[in-house]
Amino acid sequence: MTATTGRRLGRDGRSTGALGVGCWAIGGPWEFDGRPAGWGEVDDEVSIRMIHTAVDAGIRLLDTADVYGAGHSERVVGRALSQLPAGVRGEVLVATKFGNLFDEATRKGGGKDVSPAGVRAACEGSLRRLGVESIDLYQLHGGADTPAEAEDVVATLEQLVAEGKVKDFGTSVDDPAIIATFGKSTAVSVQSQLNVFGHNPEVLKAAHEQDFAVLARTPLAMGLLTGKYNLSNRPTEDDVRRDTPWWTYFDDDAMSDWLGRLEAVRELLTTNGRTLTQGALAYLWALDPAIIPLPGARTPSQVAEHAAAIPFGPLTDAARQQIDTLLADSPERQ
Repeated sequence: MTATTGRRLGRDGRSTGALGVGCWAIGGPWEFDGRPAGWGEVDDEVSIRMIHTAVDAGIRLLDTADVYGAGHSERVVGRALSQLPAGVRGEVLVATKFGNLFDEATRKGGGKDVSPAGVRAACEGSLRRLGVESIDLYQLHGGADTPAEAEDVVATLEQLVAEGKVKDFGTSVDDPAIIATFGKSTAVSVQSQLNVFGHNPEVLKAAHEQDFAVLARTPLAMGLLTGKYNLSNRPTEDDVRRDTPWWTYFDDDAMSDWLGRLEAVRELLTTNGRTLTQGALAYLWALDPAIIPLPGARTPSQVAEHAAAIPFGPLTDAARQQIDTLLADSPERQ
């Protein structure tokens, strides 16, 4: 396996490509805790074509969650998979997540449940929506904030593996103490925020200690690193990116600073004919060989651009170091 042709899902886990697809956006509009949690309206047929384009381009990892679109993302992923030839379908790994509560009918969610009964119910729901007999990678999305709580979740996940309902599992809660707890089991991965603007070095350290694969969420900074957005062109008001406690990329008082940081590294990211998007992915491949970026996509053209980053390979280590120096003031590097 080279820097961009393959990754192992932790320890003795199965191999997959160096790039996946994030499927949050294809869930469509929904709310969580009374706030918009989707990325706007979607066309399911376009979403299915996006997934098929990704698979045709060699991408073999799809990352979703039961709560995305209050179940809708999983259903769309399931439809797309059902249309693939059996041989190809068998190569595609589907990662999903559990822990958040929601109602499929109202498309609203709130609260968490990681009790044994809650995890089992969530697993059955995901199996049904995805149309599969076993989940390839099942990830804790939230609800376990202490090692003791995580131990109980791990115990349930190991039972689900023994029953054949889950093949591998990991954590999307990236606290090092939670990672260490999962590391005492047969877990294979951790999902964390990593992009050009920064990451948590302690998470990478903990992941390496456990020999976990690192799934990179927000590798394109919620779309800011694509170069598509500016102060006069931002996501709509009902888009989660405009009203979220997790990121400030599009906030009124922060976006200008983020755009300035992007301009500072634009030339380095676009070396050798790469687009900004491709450079942002190449940065992560240069940062750590355990990283599998999961850029979100809604259209075939978006995912085709992502896949076209693979032949370029990672940025040079010198370019990666220059970017780190230029962005040392980023709040996400403090």
